[in-house]
Amino acid sequence: MYLYRKVTDDLYWVGANDRRLALFENIHPLYHGVSYNAYVLLDKEAVLFDTADWAVGRQFIENVQAVLDGRPLDVMVINHVEPDHAASIEEILLRWPKVKIITTPKAVTILKQFGFPIDADKIDQVSEGDTRCFGKHTVAFVNAPMVHWPEAMVTFDTTNGVLFSADAFGSFRSLDGKLFSDEFDFRGEWIDDARRYLTNIVGKYGPQVQNLLNKASGLDIKYICPLHGPVWRKSEDIAYILDKYQHWSTYEPEEKGVMIVYASMYGNTERAAEVLAAKLAEKGVLNTRLYDVSSTHVSYLISDVFKYSHLVLASVTYNLGIFPPMHNFLMDMKALNVQNRTVAILENGSWAIRSGALMRKELEELKRMEILEDGVTMASSLQAQNLADVDALADALAASLEK
Repeated sequence: MYLYRKVTDDLYWVGANDRRLALFENIHPLYHGVSYNAYVLLDKEAVLFDTADWAVGRQFIENVQAVLDGRPLDVMVINHVEPDHAASIEEILLRWPKVKIITTPKAVTILKQFGFPIDADKIDQVSEGDTRCFGKHTVAFVNAPMVHWPEAMVTFDTTNGVLFSADAFGSFRSLDGKLFSDEFDFRGEWIDDARRYLTNIVGKYGPQVQNLLNKASGLDIKYICPLHGPVWRKSEDIAYILDKYQHWSTYEPEEKGVMIVYASMYGNTERAAEVLAAKLAEKGVLNTRLYDVSSTHVSYLISDVFKYSHLVLASVTYNLGIFPPMHNFLMDMKALNVQNRTVAILENGSWAIRSGALMRKELEELKRMEILEDGVTMASSLQAQNLADVDALADALAASLEK
């Protein structure tokens, strides 16, 4: 049975939701599912904007057929060829073999690498600034390389102000019957999933996101139609998500607060982290989060390190090195270009306390990271003689937050 929703008078969402997928890109947990969005425009020509993952292929095809209602599909615009959006291309070609494909030259290369049987004479290769008219609607194409693959583009409908934004402005979570961001409590319920999506998938490519934002600033955008997550249609909501992308892509924290990530084998380092959090609360620092690096998926850690201004890394020494899950977190921070944060270090060990110096070395390789001189070194467990250092660290964090 088909399920589609109207976006504008002649534009329809024909995507589908996947609540069975456990790991996005086989790495990021999806506790609330994900949507795969595609759109059909009914103009003089019928135009499909992107397809969907094969896991929801049957639902997607039924939706397209229902919207077309017997009309032929004339054009398929491919903004992004990652398989979660391009996997159903071949099914479209089998059902509508006369369809013309509009995409970038780089996308053609990658489509061939994936083995799609596309005839060269059916492909209209477009570049930055090119336009195509489908009847009433004229669209312009804007290159968006590395947001987040090199072939990506976005398509702007100059007639109605719809931006088909590919992976930009998307989010984890299934839509659950809703479609528009104003149909959700987005700022309360969804924002963490939107941040986790952007920072983990595209976080490394902040300059490229900035480039796209600069291009978007010159467009009169009325709707944003991403390939995942809700559609944006209210001006204040569009301004909200653009502001978030500005923070995330420039590595500026969203808010002042302290994220404490601890690596503890037997609970002693964990207790020290909790004591520090309590002392911060006593000093009026209440915007804090405490995470066990061993039991928290790194995608959630990355999301919050993009959110908060201050970070405390508390790690036991393990085999004369950094506790492995903490080391993995630091490697992800490097890979995703985390920068511009204030960091404090708490180290522990029973016979060779080395984790602090090693974490500092890793942090010094990141850009614009201020490492507080105040820190805590403890042997095996927190003792009375360590409390003055914990107090000093709490004072240093509180003072830094006031800057």
